[in-house]
Amino acid sequence: DIRDVCHLSSTHTQRMSIIYIHFLCEKSEDDLMAQKRAEMIEETRAKLISAARAAFATVGYADSSMDELTAQAGLTRGALYHHFGGKKGLLEAVIAQIDAEISGRLAVIVEEAESTWDGFVQECIGYIKMAVEPEVQRIVLLDGPAVLGDPSQWLCQNVCIVNTRRSLQKLIEEAVIRPVDPLATARLINGALLGASLWIASADDPRAASEKAVQGFLVLVAGLRRDTSPAQP
Repeated sequence: DIRDVCHLSSTHTQRMSIIYIHFLCEKSEDDLMAQKRAEMIEETRAKLISAARAAFATVGYADSSMDELTAQAGLTRGALYHHFGGKKGLLEAVIAQIDAEISGRLAVIVEEAESTWDGFVQECIGYIKMAVEPEVQRIVLLDGPAVLGDPSQWLCQNVCIVNTRRSLQKLIEEAVIRPVDPLATARLINGALLGASLWIASADDPRAASEKAVQGFLVLVAGLRRDTSPAQP
């Protein structure tokens, strides 16, 4: 009978709908649990990085105790090893965080500049001047190289070279600077900036060293311009 067939079909559809709803509920619960785990992991990492950053900036990497550091974060050494593999990995994470903040600050300088050339010069000067900041100086420029090795090989430096090359290419296209090889020149400029920053960080008078580095950089970078106009800070 057609009514029986319709009834069976309707019953089957209802059952499939119920099964599908259960499936969606279970999937939703799994997604929520996964999201919660991810948030807990991120929260744990943030606590450890925050505690480490404060310790490294205050007493330095070598004198920072992992037990005191994890206690400050309300966690255990096991959590530190699980998320960072150890104290060295935690230092890498702290430097990555500081570097991201530096990049953000430099990006603002570039955005607010009146021209591509002004943005380029002011960004480089901003980088030099940050070497006098105690946290950048101690964690990134002193302890970082001592523990992690040559900073010119760090990933963040490769990113800097890429960005500098892009800026130089734009300046060439705008006919502001001479038609130099952008990659070679980017490496030269970034090497000079990094070298100056390391020198400033270890100087007896970092602020005086910074001022000298800025003046020297302005003279050097002015040679890139087609019109040989002096660079302005």
